[in-house]
This record gives sequence, structure tokens and C-alpha cells, in this order.
Amino acid sequence: MTRRVGYAAGAFDLFHIGHLNILKHAKSECDYLIAGVVSDEMLRLTKGIDPVVPLAERLEIVSSNRFVDQAVAETVPDKLDMWRELRFDVFFKGDDWRGTEKGLRLEREFAAVGVEVVYFPYTMSTSSTVLRRALDALTAASAQPAPVARAAH
Repeated sequence: MTRRVGYAAGAFDLFHIGHLNILKHAKSECDYLIAGVVSDEMLRLTKGIDPVVPLAERLEIVSSNRFVDQAVAETVPDKLDMWRELRFDVFFKGDDWRGTEKGLRLEREFAAVGVEVVYFPYTMSTSSTVLRRALDALTAASAQPAPVARAAH
């Protein structure tokens, strides 16, 4: 029997229930799950953001998850380069990519090397973007000078 190797890539910054759902669903679809944790440099290059949690810590968090068999740093922008290194059989992605230009290109490129692309429902209630905005708002609020109390006359 051949082993089905899956690959789920993500920043996994501010780890939340959406990340857990992707990893749990991915593991249910394969025998061995590799989680690609996108490096700080690749996040800057591809999304223009700096992660809140550094790569080494994100790797530790993801590799500690019981659904993940192996966690690797994703340091290249091309998912096919990761496939060339890891030789996975199925690539997992949130369904926010389904039908998009990026998603369709990914499907074509992976189909050419025999990799199946499987989409999972995107968790709408929580996202790293929403969490990052909340942190930014808290940071901005804490930077404001405290109001000066007036003495009663």
C-alpha cells in the first residue's frame, strides 16, 4: 500500500481555530501530513506583512500539533519548488483560493506533476488578518496619551 503524503502551507501566524481546522481536515485526507510554515521573508515578499510570531516559534507551534507529522520552513515563493523537495501527493488549501487566478494556476501546475489540490472550507469567524487588525488597534490605543484628570473646583 502506498502512503499518501499531504502538504498544507500557511503562515500559521497567531495560530487560531482556522489553522487547526485546515490541519485536522488535511490529516484526515492523507497518511503523512507536512505543514509548510511560510518564512518571514516570504510573507514580506508575497503578502507585504511582517508576522507577529517569528518563524522559529511558528514552526515549534505547528510541529507540536498532533495532526502534523512534519513541519518545514517554506522559504521559496513557488509551491512547485516545495513539491520538488518534498514530493507530496496532495496539496491542501483554504477554499478562499478556489476559482481564483492563483488557485487555478496552482491546480494546473500541480496537475502537470500528478498532485491533487484539495480545498477545505475557510473559517470565516477567525482569521490572522482580523486578529492582526485587533492587535494594531490595541497598540494604537495604548500609544495615545492618557487623558489628564481635571481637579474639581
